[in-house]
Amino acid sequence: MSYATDTVVIVGLGLIGGSLAKALRRSGFSKHFIGCGHREPSLRRGVELGVIDEFTLDLDAAIDRADIVVICTPTRTAEKMLAQILPRLQGRSGGPVITDVASVKGSLRDAAVAVAGAVPPQLVLGHPIAGSEHSGVDAADVNLFVNHRVILTPEEGNDAAAVALVRAMWESTGAEVLDMTVERHDAVLAATSHLPHLLAYTLVDALASSDASDDIFRCAAGGFRDFTRIASSDPTMWRDIALANKSALLDAMDLFSEHMGGLRAAVEAGDAEQLMNTFTRAKQARDDFAALLAQRSDSKRP
Repeated sequence: MSYATDTVVIVGLGLIGGSLAKALRRSGFSKHFIGCGHREPSLRRGVELGVIDEFTLDLDAAIDRADIVVICTPTRTAEKMLAQILPRLQGRSGGPVITDVASVKGSLRDAAVAVAGAVPPQLVLGHPIAGSEHSGVDAADVNLFVNHRVILTPEEGNDAAAVALVRAMWESTGAEVLDMTVERHDAVLAATSHLPHLLAYTLVDALASSDASDDIFRCAAGGFRDFTRIASSDPTMWRDIALANKSALLDAMDLFSEHMGGLRAAVEAGDAEQLMNTFTRAKQARDDFAALLAQRSDSKRP
């Protein structure tokens, strides 16, 4: 089945929102793109770049014209946006489909329930697993979502047509769309994204406070650069993610701490066998992951 919309409203025009608008324009999924938010300079820049067609600071005006509203703000701000948007839709017949790109789904679901009593039929929560250490609309990339995954977390009571429309929107960008429960999504992202960012920040912070920091950073090679690249990400965004996904993130941190403690004990004891077993298992798991990525990439080639 083919889907298309006339007008998409992007609330929060940064890397993700700008990249989405560019990708949807290229695919022909939508004809008109409106930016909405509180930061007029970035919205005006979006028009200058041709990412959006127009902008408004008036949320009501944006909602009135939208077929889809995509909340592209950081997690904590997205919660506040839902608290503003959902009351405006109560009592309306029809109205736009609402979705988001936030990294944590449980806190958004809770915010929606707090406002509306339940997740509204037209609210479909989602999360594109794509990004960059760069931010802002100037960093928008039309190919950002190609061959990446987007996770939707449909809730009981969601309108089937709304879910299908959001799915079609993301598929038109070149992404693969998966469904998960909210709880599963937050646990998976805590382990695969949120914890690695905290580790990178912590490692860089620890080494920067060392007496040998000048020599450490002067002599650091590619492995250090690759592992710590994500420590250049927006600190405010990652602070909010850590707080919003507290429970799942603590579980992931505890699991890592347990394994790190075992590795420390092996190093201290000179236990070569345990070190070798740990490194071999990890190498095999990483090689299997790399093969899976290569297979996925090959399957997308024409």
